[in-house]
Amino acid sequence: MKKAFVLAIALLFTMGLRAQQKGITKSPITESKTLNSEEQQILNYIDANMPRAIALLKESVNINSGTLNIEGVKKVGALFAKEFEAAGLQTHWVAMPDSIRRAGHLVAMTPAAAYAANSEATQNKNAAKVIKGKKLFLIGHLDTVFEPDMPANPFTMLNDSTATGQGANDMKGGDVIVLIALQALQAQGLLKDAAITAYLTGDEENAGYPRAVSRGDFIETAKKSQIALAFEGANGLNSVATARRGASGWQLNVTAKTGHSSGVFTQNAGYGAIYEAARIVNEFRVQLSQEKYLTFNPGVFIGGSDMQYDQAKATGTAIGKTNIISPSTVVNGDLRFLTEPQKIAARKTMQNIVNQSLTGTKATISFQDGIPSMAPTKGNEEVMEVISNVTKSMGLGATTAGDPGSRGAGDISYVAAYLDCIDGLGASGKGAHAPGETINLKEFPFLIKRAALTMYRLTR
Repeated sequence: MKKAFVLAIALLFTMGLRAQQKGITKSPITESKTLNSEEQQILNYIDANMPRAIALLKESVNINSGTLNIEGVKKVGALFAKEFEAAGLQTHWVAMPDSIRRAGHLVAMTPAAAYAANSEATQNKNAAKVIKGKKLFLIGHLDTVFEPDMPANPFTMLNDSTATGQGANDMKGGDVIVLIALQALQAQGLLKDAAITAYLTGDEENAGYPRAVSRGDFIETAKKSQIALAFEGANGLNSVATARRGASGWQLNVTAKTGHSSGVFTQNAGYGAIYEAARIVNEFRVQLSQEKYLTFNPGVFIGGSDMQYDQAKATGTAIGKTNIISPSTVVNGDLRFLTEPQKIAARKTMQNIVNQSLTGTKATISFQDGIPSMAPTKGNEEVMEVISNVTKSMGLGATTAGDPGSRGAGDISYVAAYLDCIDGLGASGKGAHAPGETINLKEFPFLIKRAALTMYRLTR
């Protein structure tokens, strides 16, 4: 049955390539005059192994690995560990304490990366002599947003260039890109002196708390590399992310005098908690909503004559009598930003607004750090230029930086302060995080080739 599936996928993939070639004549990659012989062999390997890549994608997609499905996440990790080992990488599992309620993470290292990491631990200054090029840190994740109690969506071919399935592009497609790219390099003997670490987290979609535990090893491992490449969803063949916004939280608490509504707005009764909270939130909008890359969204707004709020679950109930001035209100929201200075400045403005209380009210605001931002840097731009030269060599044209505002926060942001970073190197498709999520199989081989050649050139 498995052989029949692989043959069917091979036939569909061949049909897809033929359809693709009708639109762009011959594959621009095979016609390129700027690829060396090793690079051409890498591309040949990928072409020959595309049916196997799609079969691996299907197998992983059909394993439910919602973040809270610990056994499912571990099962996908075991599947991918075998594939990393087939590329000559050494793997290990980073377990999480039971209190974190997460599966853990899969780490794979080339022998050179493992040796360098161990040598650094023992302060062996000669370790770097075995390394060619840059030390790379590849980022993916094993989990999806689709938990077992959600409607199933198995891997299904919709046509010769599109498939659907839970996590097909976010981000099991990206994980498969990493695996096949590494296997293509290994097949040509090109990983021998390359220091590459791949780190697939098990809870990217809903990271465990405290983050110092759930991301502690991730950050420390990343610090031993020089460049991070993350394989979240691609926005086509000619765009990557050189920056991503960070995410944090805020909570506004307002208390006020209560009494009969006939006295509202007077010096004695004051304005009540709901009016004060509305003033504050609206003033956030007035003063900050036009700042580029800065957003803040009130997700919960609860007030009334009698109000209960569960902070842990961000839910609550309220009873509101129209003739009673509200004594308390809670607003909970997020704050997204491109740089740490932008976050700090926004928080200062919000605090100043909160401090200007209406009569008879008292408001406080607290801020919670979440995922840091991946700020744009010169180093990130330089790595993008390497990728741009790759896509030019492939006959696909230059690569440019995507809009940071189009992406949310991601795992790469935890290490952006320590490495040059690029994201958006994964699979392309539509509807991530939604039922019917799709992957673009027409672009899939080109994205694998882009990843493989990028790794190759960075590690020469």
